[in-house]
Amino acid sequence: MRGAGWRPPGAAGAMSGRGKLIAVVGDEDTVTGFLLGGVGELNKHRKANFLVVEKETSVAEIEETFRSFLCREDIGIILINQCIAELIRHVIEAHTRSLPAVLEIPSKEHPYDAAKDSVLRRARGMFTADDLR
Repeated sequence: MRGAGWRPPGAAGAMSGRGKLIAVVGDEDTVTGFLLGGVGELNKHRKANFLVVEKETSVAEIEETFRSFLCREDIGIILINQCIAELIRHVIEAHTRSLPAVLEIPSKEHPYDAAKDSVLRRARGMFTADDLR
């Protein structure tokens, strides 16, 4: 029975504060998929947590948006298509904090290449071959 103190599941966490958001920088298919999954939000300054990169999108705009996501306290993970990450690799390589985590993902047109993934390269540097046995 629902009493005066009843809250729906998960409401206690929502009442005490919100979790971190996932930001997405990608092609139209990738971003649309994540938006349909409920990832899209606007912060109190009406800034979206996603960027659809099209042919006309400049590298400067991609870099500026990515840097803005790095500075936002409400973002915990940035997902970026690996082919787009290649355009701003210097910015991604310069990011050394643990949050927001930057994860490179494949796109429909470009498969994932582990050799290009900066996070994976850093992780490999932390372990020796003996650690992985």
